[in-house]
Amino acid sequence: MIWLADMDTPCLHLIYDMWNSMIEKMKKEIQQWEGKEPNEISDLYSVIHEILVFRWTKGNNPLYCIAHSLNPRYYNREWLDQGTGRVPPHKDREVSRMRMTCFGPQELAQVKEEYAKFSSCSDEFSNHDAINDRYTASPWAWWSSYGQDAPLLMNLANKLLIQLASSSCYERNWSTYSFIHSVKRNALTPERVEDLVFVHSNLIHLSRRSDAYKQGETRMWDVEGDSFGSLSDVGILKVANLSLDEPELQVVSFGDLEIASSVQVTEDDDE
Repeated sequence: MIWLADMDTPCLHLIYDMWNSMIEKMKKEIQQWEGKEPNEISDLYSVIHEILVFRWTKGNNPLYCIAHSLNPRYYNREWLDQGTGRVPPHKDREVSRMRMTCFGPQELAQVKEEYAKFSSCSDEFSNHDAINDRYTASPWAWWSSYGQDAPLLMNLANKLLIQLASSSCYERNWSTYSFIHSVKRNALTPERVEDLVFVHSNLIHLSRRSDAYKQGETRMWDVEGDSFGSLSDVGILKVANLSLDEPELQVVSFGDLEIASSVQVTEDDDE
């Protein structure tokens, strides 16, 4: 779930469904691991579910719900039949409540009218092609083709359905910047640093177009950011943390420190 949301592809309208699907898959895996029937209560799942609900409540955003509501696929019968307990967005209490908080009083009346027609496939949205394409066409393409009679929702959908779900893609540039403009390379001019960050970032974007990024051991290798550096840039305490499980490296790293400490103790005793 985190990996998918962290990618630089539009997925804001997929977050709500991905979260629910993740919980259902986790419940199924736990019940199979414990050998329980689908209707049996699992104490382990109850604990995990409580943690997940708390995390969702803490990070939930109304934009997730309204983007979920504007995805035509989630109203299609074929999608509803693929999972357990799936309901269309206009019948989901949480989604409906969060969706209404995104609009002011002046535009709320128009939104209600347009959304009622869209969600019920009535009036202009009752076209046979418009109904069939809800599942097969991409959300952005569907609104561009059939949303002319709901201008407010169409304009909103064209903005939300192309949005990323995470800011980590932008924050990676700061990590890249700090890697290039380090303590040892602080004489670089701002223009040169910007050029190097530009080249580095675009090389990453090009690598995402390769087949190795989608499968194999290097699949989504850049998820969680590009916070890297060389050991020459870290202090002795960071090296100490890295060497706790390596006795030989620990001896090499701290041998000089032990000698220096013993010398310091001897000098203190002499004083």
